[in-house]
Amino acid sequence: MEISVLLSVVLFSAFVKAAKEIDYRELRCLVCRSTIDELQHELRKVDPAKKMDVGSFRLDADGNAVFKKVPLASSEIHISETLDKVCAKFDNYIRATHKSSGRLTLLNLFAPAGGMNPDMSKVEIIQDEDLNKSLRFLCELIVEEFEESIISGFQTGSPNVRGQICTEEAKFCDDDVVYEEKDLENEEQSSENNEEESSDSSDKTEL
Repeated sequence: MEISVLLSVVLFSAFVKAAKEIDYRELRCLVCRSTIDELQHELRKVDPAKKMDVGSFRLDADGNAVFKKVPLASSEIHISETLDKVCAKFDNYIRATHKSSGRLTLLNLFAPAGGMNPDMSKVEIIQDEDLNKSLRFLCELIVEEFEESIISGFQTGSPNVRGQICTEEAKFCDDDVVYEEKDLENEEQSSENNEEESSDSSDKTEL
């Protein structure tokens, strides 16, 4: 029993990195981008065919309020209600660094389809005394301050809400260049190729 527990601790430690000082601005940038991504992910689940009536201050000839139908996913009410639930998702997020580059990242412990996130093997988790509760807190601060702009961005169908909010308005990010999973895979592939070339070179030298 004791051996089993010890083995579990050792295995978990392989994925965990000691806490270190983190650039607060960079962290806010990552939280901001993840907040927008999570909201976008939820809104995309809505059936495009679903509509809702939206009123206006205009009246028809009989003095009745004029309503128009708009896609549910782009209605202010639905976006606002969805945004209110987004920050709870950060309870499952962790701070980590990419093993290949050392870059700070945020990672959801669970994959969208369920189960553990397969990218766990590509990062080193950063230990956090507050169990990453600060991530949800930062999300709530961002939503509180930029809620109107976020809703407006999704209502108008802005092609880059993340850049509009996180880079241009909040100025948390220097640019909107994102360290995508494909970039991570390219770095890892490049690292593997370099190792293979180094190995081949050593073999040839021995021969």
